[in-house]
Amino acid sequence: MSKFAVSFEDKVFKNLDGDLDWSIESYKERGGYKGLEEVLAKDPKEIINSLKPSGMRGRGGAGFPTAIKWSFMPDPTEDKPNYLVCNADEGEPGTCKDRDILRNDPHTLVEGLIIGCHCLQAKTAYVYIRGEYHIESIRMQEAIDQAYEAGYLKEGVCDIYIHMGAGAYICGEETALLESLEGKRGQPRLKPPFPANFGLYGCPTTVNNVETIAQMGVIAKKGLDWWTQFGSENNHGTKVFSISGAVNDPKNIEVALGVPLKELIEEFCGGVKGGWDNLQAVIPGGSSTKLLTPEEAEVASMDFDSLKQFNSSLGTAGVVVISKDEDLLEVMLRISRFYKHETCGQCTPCREGIPWVYRDLEKLVNGKGSVEDIDRLVKLTHKIEGKTICAFADGAVWPVQGLIAKFKPLLEEKLK
Repeated sequence: MSKFAVSFEDKVFKNLDGDLDWSIESYKERGGYKGLEEVLAKDPKEIINSLKPSGMRGRGGAGFPTAIKWSFMPDPTEDKPNYLVCNADEGEPGTCKDRDILRNDPHTLVEGLIIGCHCLQAKTAYVYIRGEYHIESIRMQEAIDQAYEAGYLKEGVCDIYIHMGAGAYICGEETALLESLEGKRGQPRLKPPFPANFGLYGCPTTVNNVETIAQMGVIAKKGLDWWTQFGSENNHGTKVFSISGAVNDPKNIEVALGVPLKELIEEFCGGVKGGWDNLQAVIPGGSSTKLLTPEEAEVASMDFDSLKQFNSSLGTAGVVVISKDEDLLEVMLRISRFYKHETCGQCTPCREGIPWVYRDLEKLVNGKGSVEDIDRLVKLTHKIEGKTICAFADGAVWPVQGLIAKFKPLLEEKLK
């Protein structure tokens, strides 16, 4: 067995594949809610301080240390209560891990929200679920109802509410999510002020991803020694990877951070269709991360820091395997078209620039233009990158930059 494999007992999401019952009774049989009372009896700030050495980094894409983020929250007041908001929007193409958590193991999130609310001194939590996750939202509501009936959730002490989004990718950005939650158009806010000072309804708010909240709850119960046995310095713990595309056994799987990408594909997912030699490229962390070549995929490790050497990132850990049977240029054009459609239009460089990037890439993919147009497109993406309120524009141009940096000969061949 691979040293990066995680035993059933050590997994945070023991029913990720849905083979077992999702209900509260089955969850308790798997150790769920055990030790919850002991955690809730501790001082909130002591818990947060004890979690800092865990090195737990947010699983939503940015990878910011979660305990440090929690420590930014002030004490609540009568006028301004604290809120915990769970980002279950999951709009990143190639990513579907939170969907399986909500559907197959929802009580891991409920318990994580209870512990998170205690740590942040929040009496209310909201779960913002993307509009397409209808079945998942029903399952999550059933789990919340079961937790109320069992007494783990108490009205006025810790209340959890579900809010359905309307399918906008931009609402995965935390401040756009808060705007949407307040009933406004989902557009990112200027920062500062940050949500920890001015969040939902102008009150202190922490926004975390589904996987992050669930895992923080388990770390608070099981302790640092259990968590730090996995991964490496600054990259501790387990991680749920979504592997799709040209693999024989696509799946969501929880393994230790730092697993070699080749091992993840070959040993855990049945290998590349047509064999490893048929591999053309890999998207390592959702559609907004830069491509890896087969040579890079051969040696890459899947954690937050290791992928930087290949000018890419772990992102949401949505691994998309692209074989030589696919037209890579068409795949990347489709991704660019997605971002053209999803820009919220608030910032001029994004509103005008991303459609421009798409049109120029489309022209090149169709074999029109010249080699000079490729370099001009790169310059255009750099003029857009870092010039907007949120990171959407950056994520929209990175795939194009990665394509040209590593697969420019494909475009040149098309132009010939």
